[in-house]
Amino acid sequence: MVMKFAAYFLTNSNFVLTDAAESIVNVVASSFAFYSIYLASLPRDENHPYGHGKVEFFSVFIEGALIGIAGVIIILKSVYSIFNPEVIRDLLRGAIIIGITGAINGCLGYYMVRKGKSLPSITIEADGKHLLTDMVTSAGLVVGLLLIHFTKILWLDSVLSILVGIYILYTAYKLIRRSVAGLMDETDFIIVSDVVKLLGEKRRYEWIDIHNLRAQKYGNELHIDCHLTLPNYFDLNKVHEEVKQVEWLINRDAGIQTELFIHTDPCLPFCCHYCSMPNCPIRSEAKTEEIEWTMEKVMRNKKHYEA
Repeated sequence: MVMKFAAYFLTNSNFVLTDAAESIVNVVASSFAFYSIYLASLPRDENHPYGHGKVEFFSVFIEGALIGIAGVIIILKSVYSIFNPEVIRDLLRGAIIIGITGAINGCLGYYMVRKGKSLPSITIEADGKHLLTDMVTSAGLVVGLLLIHFTKILWLDSVLSILVGIYILYTAYKLIRRSVAGLMDETDFIIVSDVVKLLGEKRRYEWIDIHNLRAQKYGNELHIDCHLTLPNYFDLNKVHEEVKQVEWLINRDAGIQTELFIHTDPCLPFCCHYCSMPNCPIRSEAKTEEIEWTMEKVMRNKKHYEA
């Protein structure tokens, strides 16, 4: 941030100011992100039985909002400067300074995105993507400063600033959209699709169907509740064992720490035509259909024989 503002005071360029203004957002948003990660890492308590992970979505919202405000200010300042141009200078030295800051942010952003995905942490990943965006704008900034320096077309400074401001607003929109989706418990279809595919590939004869599956993310934890249809002659110990098998499978192979709440349903005679249970003592008809587990079927609150 200090280097970018030094470049701005050196050049008096609105184009450089766009990058410097966004760096203020970087510092403020990262400070809030640091605190939100600390909160998200706290264990569950009586007031927060699902943990504190939702604060990460709020952190991303704050970051997106701050970026958006910076984008609006940049565009307004640049439009004003088109009609009230100012003298700009020392563009080569400014370009070198901005290039160095962009390279640093790019390396840090790449590391944070990888780390955010591996943990997983939406806050760290979002902050990393923000820094990668900063690297892209810095690269464009260097090209633009060199273009202005060699062509001597000074109004390009404000026009290019407006284009960067629009790009910053688009980045802000994506962050806010993602945070609101998390706060509103919007379905993450990628995660649900992976879970459904895993259950379909590893399904046991005993698992007649799974339905009413819902998923919520709390920080780096996933919470799933669903209904599992089992043979109605299973005793309580056998039912518990099958539920544990589902939990173990998802936590082992889904790639994310998951807490499951599974409601067990007894099978009905209507389930027989798609049930694979061998040597079933109560079967009323032979199996005649193989029903593939898809998101549409698994997310409905109906057994698979129901239309």
